[in-house]
Amino acid sequence: MSGAKEGAELRLVTPGEAIGASTGVRAGTGTLIMGDNIIATRVGWIRENNGVTSVDPIHAAYMPRSGDLVIGVVESVRNNLWFADVNGPFNGLLPMSLAPWKVEFGAARQQMDIGDVMLARVQEVDEAHNIVLTMKGVGLRRLKEGIMSEISMNHISRLRGEGDSTLRTLKEVSDCRVIVAENGRVWVDGDADGITFMRAVLDLVRNEGHKATFNASLEALIDNRRNA
Repeated sequence: MSGAKEGAELRLVTPGEAIGASTGVRAGTGTLIMGDNIIATRVGWIRENNGVTSVDPIHAAYMPRSGDLVIGVVESVRNNLWFADVNGPFNGLLPMSLAPWKVEFGAARQQMDIGDVMLARVQEVDEAHNIVLTMKGVGLRRLKEGIMSEISMNHISRLRGEGDSTLRTLKEVSDCRVIVAENGRVWVDGDADGITFMRAVLDLVRNEGHKATFNASLEALIDNRRNA
C-alpha cells in the first residue's frame, strides 16, 4: 500500500477508535482530529504518508481514472455498444467505435456476449460518472483463456511489489501470463500447475496481505515452487 512502511503490518481500526496523537500530523480521509487524538471514522487499515494519517476501507471500491487498465465482464449488449462490470460504482461502456473489431450495427454479440471478459482501458470518466472504455491499444483484447480473480484494492501493491518486482518473479516461477489490473482484478493464463500455484498466491494476498509476515510467507511459497 502506498505510504505504508515496507514489512509493516497494517493496523485495523474501527469508527471512534483513537489512532494516535494528533501532534505534528494531519487528518486524512477516514479520520478526524478530536482533542489531542486522531480518531477513525470508518472500519479500515491505517495509512500514514507525508505526515497525513488516513484510514483506507477494507473493501475499497474502485474509482476509475482515465488511462487505467481494467478487466471488465460484459453485463449487457446493445446494437452498438457493450456494458461491462468493472468492479466500480458504475458500469463501463464500450462503444463500437472503440472496439478492436469492425462490427456491423446490431452484430455486437458476435464479438462479445454477456459473461465474456475483456482487457480494456478507461478512455474517460465524464461529469455524469459515465465510464467510457476502449479496446484500441496494444494488448487490449477479449480474454478467452485463463482464469480471473479479485483482490482487495488495498493489496494491489502487495502483489505487484516495488517496480513490479514481485509480479515479475511470480510470472517467472509460475510460467504464467499474469495481468494485475487497476480495478482489483487479476487474470492468469498458463498450464494447470502454474494456475494452481497462482491461486495459492492470490489466496495468500487476500488472507495475509495486511500482515507483517506477508513477504516472508510469499517468499516461502515461491521457494517451495522453485524446489518442487
